[in-house]
Amino acid sequence: MIVNLSIGTAAVLGLAAVPMAVAPTTAYLMLGGRCRMNCAFCAQARESRADAWQLSRVTWPEFELEAVIPRLARAAARGDIRRACLQVTVTADAFERTLTILRAVKAATDLPFDVAILPRDLEQVRRLLEAGAGHIGFGLDAACERVFRQVKGGNWAHNLALIEATARRFPGRAAVHLIVGLGETEQEMAGRVQWAHDLGITVGLFAFTPVRGTLLADRPPPPLASYRRMQAARWLIVHNLARVEEMAFDAQGQLIHLGSPLPAGGEPFQTSGCPDCNRPFYNEQPGGPLYNFPRPLTAGEAWQAVQEMEIEG
Repeated sequence: MIVNLSIGTAAVLGLAAVPMAVAPTTAYLMLGGRCRMNCAFCAQARESRADAWQLSRVTWPEFELEAVIPRLARAAARGDIRRACLQVTVTADAFERTLTILRAVKAATDLPFDVAILPRDLEQVRRLLEAGAGHIGFGLDAACERVFRQVKGGNWAHNLALIEATARRFPGRAAVHLIVGLGETEQEMAGRVQWAHDLGITVGLFAFTPVRGTLLADRPPPPLASYRRMQAARWLIVHNLARVEEMAFDAQGQLIHLGSPLPAGGEPFQTSGCPDCNRPFYNEQPGGPLYNFPRPLTAGEAWQAVQEMEIEG
């Protein structure tokens, strides 16, 4: 079976020779193929003209699964890789192929293995978890129904209901991906983070990244100040230090007061999501600006990130 690896993952596993400023601590795999969905930002979307080996701004070369698994197990044993995550596009046989990959990896290593997939129903969620998945990652992406309809299509109510059902039936096993910069207000995004956290759902925050060949190729990424504010809001919410109701927003829905101080070390601005998921340069060029820091920040970087929020506290 063929599987795609992010180029950074391939380098860590010794399957590619590329320079890396920061190595991924999670192995990123993709079960690709042109998706039945048509998310306007996605390189794998049905109407996308982007390269088939692309997802966000990362390239994903193909490898035989049989060659990947032993290298993955050795990298896990060395401590170079601490988690694996399989990204799955919606194709005819994607679910069964996902189960095959998941079972094969779990038979070779006890590495935590998450699956980012669009399950059909709670039964598919159950089967994935029983096969060894640690988290089921739901690509909700949009903070509200208005944006969801504009950039993703599909059934908003069904997506929310399945995520909520997963969170309640399998506590601690659901994760959601949210993308800042698709047209939502900051108040809507912070409210969606609060909704997820209240359900015990892990929240991974992404910055919209324009990709050539996609329907949103000409849209700019979010202003860095806006993304910094959403990183700060997310960190305070998931650490139970502030609720969205305690934050203040202006008439346009922009965050103007956090409701609680931030840590001095810059932790809110590191990549967020499942443990050990650092996604190096998934949303940005290595030369910066870094939307998500894939490593701990220096004291200077932490100070600068707080200034970039452009709010007083």
